[in-house]
Amino acid sequence: MVSSVFSDAACERAKQQLVNHGRRMGPDRLSIGTSGNLSIRVGDAVAITPGSSSYDELEANDICVVALDGTRISGERSVSSEWPMHSLIYAKTDALAIVHTHSPEVVALSATCKELPAIHYSIAKLGGHVRVVEYARFGSEELARSVLVALESRNTVILQNHGAVSYGSSIAQAYDRALMLEWLAG
Repeated sequence: MVSSVFSDAACERAKQQLVNHGRRMGPDRLSIGTSGNLSIRVGDAVAITPGSSSYDELEANDICVVALDGTRISGERSVSSEWPMHSLIYAKTDALAIVHTHSPEVVALSATCKELPAIHYSIAKLGGHVRVVEYARFGSEELARSVLVALESRNTVILQNHGAVSYGSSIAQAYDRALMLEWLAG
């Protein structure tokens, strides 16, 4: 049974962390409106922000919990449209948290560059130069596969004309990487 692979307490902590970091997305200029999404792996499940939701109004009970195989465990709202990308990253990397942003500096860079070069030593925290994956429709398997390839030996990738994805061993680490990327792109 899926529910036996994670504790309710760990799941509730993950939900609250997603709410807390989600509420920072707008003020930190990592998203506008309902764009972007965040997730945390909890055992064999993922707590993920719902689609089309305002981060300012997000509550822990709005967070969706989905098994890695895609089976919904809890949550009434629609799972983020980027679930295919999150699930593939969790399946193929050591990620424990993912932050997907639509930040203005990164989106502008993504429209004109093939990569963010090592312009500052801080880029080492992102695994080196950051690759830009070619445009693919949001939520698509094609985008998910392209992101996974670009993440090889990296923890951050830029999505052409779209945004960026950072992952880490915690939501705090993934979020800090997203902030670092936006700063470096500026």
